[in-house]
Amino acid sequence: MEEIEDKNKATGQDEEQEGAMSFWDHLEVLRWALFRSACVLAVIMVGTFIAMPYIFDRFILAPTNNDFFTYRWLNTIGRGIVRLSPDFDVQIININVASQFMTHISTSISLAAVIAFPYFIWEIWKFIEPALFDDEIRHLRPAFLGGTLMFYIGCAIGYTLVFPFTFRFLVEYNLSPNITNQINLQSYIDNFTMLILVMGIVFEMPLLAWLLSLFGILKKSFLREYKRHAVVVLLVAAAIITPSGDPFTLMLVFVPLYVLYELSILVVRDKKQ
Repeated sequence: MEEIEDKNKATGQDEEQEGAMSFWDHLEVLRWALFRSACVLAVIMVGTFIAMPYIFDRFILAPTNNDFFTYRWLNTIGRGIVRLSPDFDVQIININVASQFMTHISTSISLAAVIAFPYFIWEIWKFIEPALFDDEIRHLRPAFLGGTLMFYIGCAIGYTLVFPFTFRFLVEYNLSPNITNQINLQSYIDNFTMLILVMGIVFEMPLLAWLLSLFGILKKSFLREYKRHAVVVLLVAAAIITPSGDPFTLMLVFVPLYVLYELSILVVRDKKQ
């Protein structure tokens, strides 16, 4: 019996030694997580690079003419209220020799990153999971899943609403009839990518608020008390995201932000003392 107990103690000590990871061990785990993520990104990028000519014409350049589904939808439901110019058709120009090739690469990487986002989240989760308690794992697992969903919802709203109307307003705005707008490829892609990704990131607000409340950093009462201040901050943020100055476009961004703030109040939990 004593021999068995000694063996059990030795086994327990060995397990504890194996379970205790040093700082360099954690770095090694992180290195492999980053390596796997880079490999997944590279594989997906190959696919997006091959499909990019089709994606570019059908998806990325779609908001440059009146055939875009959001414009057609607005013309259908907004007859007599909202009138969109029937001859809206923007030609994107290129003035740099290597711009089209570099745009092909950069957009392939951006799209691959969006597609691989759930895998990145999974790698982050697998990296931090061993350091969490069972109660924390039970709460954080659905948070990561919900955060992924909210990211894609934000990107979808950015693509279908925020970018098209921002782009259209800026293109149709005329300071003088003697000025002709010629939209550069790089300028178009920069705004396209920025607005869509920003909206995806902004839609993580409820998840961030919930996580902060989980660790006792943020309280529901704080969000309610400073709601009026938050409205001003959200209006400024909406103006920064859509610098067109158009009230309609500004509200397209502000309303989702405010809804997200209210949703954050609902999901925030006051940590028990």
